Amino acid sequence: MTLPFPPREEIARLTARMLLEIKAVHFNAAEPYTYASGLKGPTYIDCRKLISHPRIRATLMDFMAATVMRDAGFEAFDNVAGGETAGIPFAAMVAERLALPMTYVRKKPKGYGRNARIEGEMTEGQRVLLVEDLTTDGGSKLSFVDAIRETGAECGDTAVIFYYDIFRGTAQRLNDHGVRLHYLCTWWDVLAEARAQAAFDEATLAEVESFLGDPRAWQAAHP
Repeated sequence: MTLPFPPREEIARLTARMLLEIKAVHFNAAEPYTYASGLKGPTYIDCRKLISHPRIRATLMDFMAATVMRDAGFEAFDNVAGGETAGIPFAAMVAERLALPMTYVRKKPKGYGRNARIEGEMTEGQRVLLVEDLTTDGGSKLSFVDAIRETGAECGDTAVIFYYDIFRGTAQRLNDHGVRLHYLCTWWDVLAEARAQAAFDEATLAEVESFLGDPRAWQAAHP
């Protein structure tokens, strides 16, 4: 299969457009969303919806495979691992495109049997690409990376569809752990495409831009 290698900017724009088209993007400044951290914000992204849209998911997985090969190399990996649970279907699709074995990483040991965190076959010395749907501040990726490394395999790259790109120190946190981040688009790309499409009213988009520019200040003002 021949994979397309469009410019990064076009990948970002088209990814944002697809996320908007399937209504995976939610903006609501009047009734902010509560995140897992307990903090609030006017944005929410649901990348899991992508698995129900075959044409879009196929295109995005082509984009991810192309991005990883362009950034890391064509023979850079021996195994593709998905993070439980959202990363599993995307890892399977990327592994298919790269013609590589696929595994997945549990968030915690399953508590019985082998008590394993890695499902599938991963061996010492393998170069593993960790695939997830998105990353916020990179924290959850480090746990998955550590589980992979505990097998004796190497993991220095993670690929996601969506990267928040609004919390300071994310790239440095990953870099300090020896992990390079590959992604298709960010909140800034989605905001630009939402404006281009007039997908939301300008007041909402202005509030979202305020949040993206300084999330902590916005959250402090919206306890």
